[in-house]
Amino acid sequence: MYAEERQQAIAQLVGQQGRLSVARLAEEFAVTTETVRRDLSSLERLGLVRRVHGGAVPAGSLTVLETGLGERDQANTAAKDAIAAAALELLPPAGSMIVLDAGSTTARFAALLPREHRLTVVTHAVPVAARIAGHPQIDLYLLPGRVRPTTHAAVGADTVAALAELRADVAFLATNGISLEHGLTTPDRDEAATKRAIAGCARLTVVLADSSKIGIETQLRFATLADIDVLVTDDGIDPADRRALEKAGVEVVVA
Repeated sequence: MYAEERQQAIAQLVGQQGRLSVARLAEEFAVTTETVRRDLSSLERLGLVRRVHGGAVPAGSLTVLETGLGERDQANTAAKDAIAAAALELLPPAGSMIVLDAGSTTARFAALLPREHRLTVVTHAVPVAARIAGHPQIDLYLLPGRVRPTTHAAVGADTVAALAELRADVAFLATNGISLEHGLTTPDRDEAATKRAIAGCARLTVVLADSSKIGIETQLRFATLADIDVLVTDDGIDPADRRALEKAGVEVVVA
């Protein structure tokens, strides 16, 4: 089957079934997940489908639904574990301050923080704070704000104001999507404002995102590619996407 024929069939199948995952499409058409992601990117540019986390929906669908933390925590677990482990290499020296964003991968990263490494950790995420509370070498600061039920993270004016006072050494960010055209995005306005403040409060900004989020765009941009320094992802990243991100000035670390 030629690529054009496969893409037409994918568009028809998505239109019929409403939502399909990358893995399901790869199995259906006997191709790699990387090929499916390229096909979906081409179809989205043509306005035939809308890419969402892990798959695609018909172009007319409104992708305003945000998956809960529990559901996200069960997706791509091996990749997230590898990303969290690789990100440890980016920890600043002992005595430094880091900021940890809310997210299933950042929570895994928090759980791996070495017990002998002294750090000040600032977070707005209740699950992240729970992973490191009582850590003997960590001074933990939990930011104020309203806790969202979906992400279990504090957001709002108080959260943003507190972040504006900080100058951290490294910020570790999560994202719902990252694309060359639109940067880093998330569906919720308050979450976007908080992520924007996190991205702006550190000397080095590191994004932890598995490869299924590359090429995804949700409603609200909180950072451009120029606002981030490093992307830590898994080996499912398409080589063309990696080259394009690096050309845009982002260091790509593959776990």
